[in-house]
Amino acid sequence: MIETIPQPPALARRDRIAERRSLRLPGRLTWRDATGALRFTSIVTRDVSEFDLFVECELPASIALYRLVHVQLERSALDCEGLPPVLRHGKVLSAVYRVGPYRSATGTPAGYALRLLVEPARRALRVAPADPYAVRH
Repeated sequence: MIETIPQPPALARRDRIAERRSLRLPGRLTWRDATGALRFTSIVTRDVSEFDLFVECELPASIALYRLVHVQLERSALDCEGLPPVLRHGKVLSAVYRVGPYRSATGTPAGYALRLLVEPARRALRVAPADPYAVRH
């Protein structure tokens, strides 16, 4: 008799702190490699939010995980509706936090997920102070 193994429940969609927008905008990445040489490549964004974005490199580029990079969109893309304000102001320091699948033809990743290193706007939490003398039932 073949016993079936119960499957775990489907993973719930994680709550995101910012909405992702599917925007294909041209830009440029610059970074320093392990030897300290300045590198750059042209990119196209795929998904954009206030705190991160996924980029695809137009030419093969190998960027290490957790490498600090500067992302800058082309001037023609700055007027795009739905573009987060942080990306409208020139270069934004970012960190590579995920490397996309590797292309078999080039041996380099198809893209990179970048975390924008900006201070998030904090919302004031309006929580009533706890009453230490309240009776709990």
